[in-house]
Amino acid sequence: MKYSQKRSQRTSKIAAVLLLCLALTFLISLNTGLIQIAPIDVFRLLIGSGSEQNAVILFDFRLPRMVIALLIGAGIGISGAILQGISRNELADPGILGINAGAGFAVILFIFYFQGNAASAGAAIWVLPLFAMLGALLAGACTYLFAWKGGVSPTRLVLSGIGVNAAFAALIIVFQLKMDPKNFSQAIVWLSGSIWGTNWAYVLAVFPWILILIPYTIYKSRYLNVLYLGDELAKALGVRIEKERRKLLITSVLLAGTCVAVGGGIAFLGLVAPHLARRLAGPRHEHFLPVTALIGALLLLAADVIGRVILMPTEVPVGLVVSALGAPYFIYLLIKMD
Repeated sequence: MKYSQKRSQRTSKIAAVLLLCLALTFLISLNTGLIQIAPIDVFRLLIGSGSEQNAVILFDFRLPRMVIALLIGAGIGISGAILQGISRNELADPGILGINAGAGFAVILFIFYFQGNAASAGAAIWVLPLFAMLGALLAGACTYLFAWKGGVSPTRLVLSGIGVNAAFAALIIVFQLKMDPKNFSQAIVWLSGSIWGTNWAYVLAVFPWILILIPYTIYKSRYLNVLYLGDELAKALGVRIEKERRKLLITSVLLAGTCVAVGGGIAFLGLVAPHLARRLAGPRHEHFLPVTALIGALLLLAADVIGRVILMPTEVPVGLVVSALGAPYFIYLLIKMD
């Protein structure tokens, strides 16, 4: 009990530090962009005064983009933590297991068949997350079925995911080659990981899923703890392994699909955030899952700030920034595992 209390206190302190870092990054992001808004002007806008032009920039463009970054970062981080828990593989994340590619393929299909239809333009905000979820569920089901052999071993799950990822990536290229130039350009930007949903409607479309699925994952943390110990021990403790694994896999898939619909193909975030959280908060999921969500949100918001300023006035897609930061960490993990 004493150890548990100390661990909870440590987690609370880590969460407080991360929230402070998030608040500072949020304030920096408010003043980052082609048109800068002085901090005093930001304060005036927040209390209801200030110029109309600054209000439009802040409330209609920057704030929804920043909130979306926070939601996507938390969602992808938790999705990666689930996959690492059920596969017992430190290299698992939604991108590597093909879930992002499946969601991406569904979005590419939507762009290819419906984006030019004026009637679908307004509905895209609400339909895209559903399309992406269906694509992610299809990829997750394929990965699970291909890994099934009287049960699902962690190694087969990862290897099947890599194969499914390659298959969907090939299908995405096929449809890209058939697109008209305008849709092709949009698809390229989206696939590189661009937070393009910069209005409050996208926030409303994504927020309910994040609000439901992340607390559900934290509620299921005790099952993740047991599954991470191995199937034999989990069976000995009375856990219905495949049933719980399927539930958690579906939760991870829905989180990733929702995030991909608005944020595009953001790689490595679901890999890095759980690793950093585990190092800080320890291996128990009830402690490190909330920390994972905070780290994921912080990393993506910081990457968005970097992407906006590094080649100003041109914006670098946030997915490329995350990949540039995450790829070295991925290589480090590979070397460490050897």
